[in-house]
Amino acid sequence: MTPLSTGPDAGFCARCGSALASRPPTVCPACGYQLYVNARPTASLLVVDDAGRFLALRRAVDPMAGHWEVPGGFCDGFEHPRDAAVREGREELGVDVRVNDFIGMYVGTYEFQNERLPVLDCFFFASLDVAAIRLDPAEATEMTWFDLANPPKMAFSTMDAALVDAAKSLLSAK
Repeated sequence: MTPLSTGPDAGFCARCGSALASRPPTVCPACGYQLYVNARPTASLLVVDDAGRFLALRRAVDPMAGHWEVPGGFCDGFEHPRDAAVREGREELGVDVRVNDFIGMYVGTYEFQNERLPVLDCFFFASLDVAAIRLDPAEATEMTWFDLANPPKMAFSTMDAALVDAAKSLLSAK
């Protein structure tokens, strides 16, 4: 077996380095370590204005550089997604964020270091001082507002799904 990584296509045990008989989920024949492919959690913000528009950023980095996204990113180890959403908002937008209602969780994929990783994307409504936004150019090249009822294709399918659910949620709240 050709080793690829310790990710979904792992060829070797992440603990002892022995060759694996099959892809995860599996058990290492040498040390008994159980290997699984678990989704990596992320947290994202959906900022919606009074006109029913949402804040979108153009990605500065791969994967999907140049595509539209909402602010967000990976949770750090043992970090609650709500806390990660606040941190990511501060890092990407340069402002303090108030996380509001939870929109939902969506299973998706993320291409990273030549691997297709499973992710569990958590989305929250959020509010912030839009006038104070200072984009981090390492994260986003521009920002704009799109109609929540007619969003563009987003960088990741989980964002597309969250926008649909967010629009339904706001419509039912009226």
